Amino acid sequence: MYYEKIIKRALITEKAARLKEMNVYQFEVMKQANKHQIKKAVEKLFGVKVIDIKTSNLPAKPRRLGRSTGYKSGYKKASITLKKGQKIEIVEGV
Repeated sequence: MYYEKIIKRALITEKAARLKEMNVYQFEVMKQANKHQIKKAVEKLFGVKVIDIKTSNLPAKPRRLGRSTGYKSGYKKASITLKKGQKIEIVEGV
């Protein structure tokens, strides 16, 4: 399938770093992806067992640069809880 397209990138923020200690990882995912597709993609790409997934759609935010206005694009975020004792190595090194 197209698992590489579902998971866009890992989110590296202060909150994500705190959640990583509780075995929760955050990813930016495709807006059209549902929880079942996200779970399959993470399990196939990283070889881990997913216990829980929470998703949220973050809205576009207005931005200004001088007189011109526009919007910063919104995205879908997935918080993924892994089985105890498992890690995602790509996110670990950052």
